[in-house]
Amino acid sequence: MNPSPYRMPGALFDAIAGGGGGAAALRLLGRAEHSRRLACAYAVTVAARETGGPVGEAAEHAWALFTDATRASPEAVSAVLTHPSAGPALFGLLAQLRHPSSQLPPPVHWFTALAVSAAARAGLPTRVELPLTGSWAALPSLGRAHFPGARPGDRAEVRVDGTGRCRVTAAGETVTVPGLPYPGGPLGGPAHEPVGSDGDTDGFHGNTGRWHGARLLAVLDGGAPLLLDTLDPPCFPHSARHPDGISTAETYRWAGPARAACRLLRADHPETYAELATGPHLLVPLTRPGHGNRSGSSAETFGCMALSPPTSVTGLAVTLTHETQHNKLAALLHLFDLFEPGGPDRFYAPWRPDPRPLPGLFHGAYAHLGVALFWERRRETEPDPALRATAHAQFARWRLAAHEATTVALSSGRLTPLGHRFAQHMLTTLDTLRRLPVPAPALHHAESAARAHRADWQNRNGDGARRLSA
Repeated sequence: MNPSPYRMPGALFDAIAGGGGGAAALRLLGRAEHSRRLACAYAVTVAARETGGPVGEAAEHAWALFTDATRASPEAVSAVLTHPSAGPALFGLLAQLRHPSSQLPPPVHWFTALAVSAAARAGLPTRVELPLTGSWAALPSLGRAHFPGARPGDRAEVRVDGTGRCRVTAAGETVTVPGLPYPGGPLGGPAHEPVGSDGDTDGFHGNTGRWHGARLLAVLDGGAPLLLDTLDPPCFPHSARHPDGISTAETYRWAGPARAACRLLRADHPETYAELATGPHLLVPLTRPGHGNRSGSSAETFGCMALSPPTSVTGLAVTLTHETQHNKLAALLHLFDLFEPGGPDRFYAPWRPDPRPLPGLFHGAYAHLGVALFWERRRETEPDPALRATAHAQFARWRLAAHEATTVALSSGRLTPLGHRFAQHMLTTLDTLRRLPVPAPALHHAESAARAHRADWQNRNGDGARRLSA
């Protein structure tokens, strides 16, 4: 298993910088994320070998499992390494191996769990023991087995037999891992109609007795699933906890808006939809969503979005657009340096109550470029006059905000040549958007909202941080 270097065509880099990129961008970035995590898995093995003892032995065994699973099914290993939970687990473990901060041994069982999940997906006969987390045994990318009778210190035995069947045994009980709930899943599983068809899918599949897995919300064109799940720590610390798994009732609450949002994107925003449909995407419910639509992404959880329960189809569609932008830029930043290191400056961001460092400002500007593009199209396709007026105002608000933030990033003096090129393409797109006419009432509403946000930010933060020029 050898990571390979990646080259991105200049035209594709510029297309991403302009706010798009489409399926080609997401495919390349996804492959790059896989290689990066594979390199980290090897680095974990080397660091654990230097640590020695049980930690080193466990990591060597896990790496051997990864190697054997790759020979049996490269797709199985790729599915595990590209699952959102793999990034935080691998990079968190590597950091603890290199910089131990407590008397507790590094959690090398995270690495073992990833390896045995790959073996299970590949149908590779194996037997591995894992410590329980409370009463749960987690197999990343597959799900979690629940053992209510477990006691502190109990361990689970994960066994994959010669037929490819995977069983988890602990506390005197055995749980069989079911097939994955989407077409083409490495463990099989029932097929479902894609979101563009007239068929409806009501088999969410996530929970089967003691087994709790991701819930299928929709199948996008090409067979890519849109899933709902709560990730194991250390992925999203504020994701909602579901002791008994995500219920069918809650899944229905998400599935209707999710399918409708995907249909909206498919019809009116084909490039964004193509990006979403390039591979599995996971939605993670937030614990304390607060008011309105809240969402977030992590640099190490490519393909994952944490968000509050949907309140409208359009709101969910624009959130998916916003977080897809963050996913693209986070993966791109793993390939290219867009910022010079250092710099204590904090900047005004027209969408946040707090001063932001330059990378945060840049991320937000790029995400809101995508939001502005969404609303520009929405104001043409929205049939309801009142909602169309809202779309005009949202378009005017976020094209202005993204333009201001991008201008500040360009004048910061801390962009690399590639970063300057990227931001300049952002600005070119935003300049085009700014030339588009907007009805006077919508423009007035957007400008009033921008002034109110700036005034509130200044009252909250004073003059201690750098701000956008008036």
